[in-house]
This record gives sequence, structure tokens and C-alpha cells, in this order.
Amino acid sequence: MAWNLLFTSDIGLLSLFTILFIIVMAIYIGIYAAKQANKEGSGTSAKPHQGAH
Repeated sequence: MAWNLLFTSDIGLLSLFTILFIIVMAIYIGIYAAKQANKEGSGTSAKPHQGAH
């Protein structure tokens, strides 16, 4: 019954879309963060971060 409600009702479809959107966004942010960490770790950053003086 829960699966039927998830795929057939308006609220269920909105919930499904939200869940899928969050999963895709988490994957994208994870890949982006990993790329930035690799770039920062290899010393190829254009401008080093400096603290406030």
C-alpha cells in the first residue's frame, strides 16, 4: 500500500522527487568536494588562503 501511495498520489510523487533530488545533490557535492580536496592537496590552487590580519 505504501508503494502504491508513493507512486500514485501527488504528495507521494512530490516526496519521491524530493528524495531523489537530495540523493543527486549529495552525490554532486561529494564529487565536487573530492575534486577540490585533490586540487588543494596537489598544490595547484591559484591563490593560497590567507587569514585576516
